[in-house]
Amino acid sequence: MAINLTKGQRVSLEKGLQKITVGLGWDPNEGTGHDFDLDASAFMLGANEKIPQDEYFVFYNNMYSPDGAVEGAEDDLTGGNSDGGDDEEIKVDLPKVSTDIQEIVFVVTIHEYEVRKQNFGQVRNSYIRIVNAETNEEIMKYELDEDYSTETAIEFGRLYRRGGEWKFEAMGKGFEKDLGYFVNKYN
Repeated sequence: MAINLTKGQRVSLEKGLQKITVGLGWDPNEGTGHDFDLDASAFMLGANEKIPQDEYFVFYNNMYSPDGAVEGAEDDLTGGNSDGGDDEEIKVDLPKVSTDIQEIVFVVTIHEYEVRKQNFGQVRNSYIRIVNAETNEEIMKYELDEDYSTETAIEFGRLYRRGGEWKFEAMGKGFEKDLGYFVNKYN
């Protein structure tokens, strides 16, 4: 049975788990006049909380990490492709993650939010979930339950190593920023 997480909650992944899918979903509100192009990205960070090289930033223009551990999401340009399921999925092969990487932060940003005058207050049913990729069983899920009426980017959650095991933290940190902000933050 899947664990429903609250903001800030941390949970250990089960031992022996090899491959996971990080599913991110959302439903745009109707009547905003534009499609919602939300983009899921993964920042693979070393002990210094920085990406060791640019290729460890996995997003729509760099679909694979250099260690072969992370595969980026196919870009859903409208927010309407999932029909209730994950809008974008990032695949992680845990044993392949380079030993230099200590955490993977999952970020969702709104593309062209300024031009389209969009924010996460216009999006509902937003979540991040961890799925066992081998059994397709949902392990845990975190649903955003705050308003986020001015935020245009959210750090949804992170996988991190502690004591030789992988854990997940539900973050839900909102920002009035674009993807470039996170590139600078983690570079």
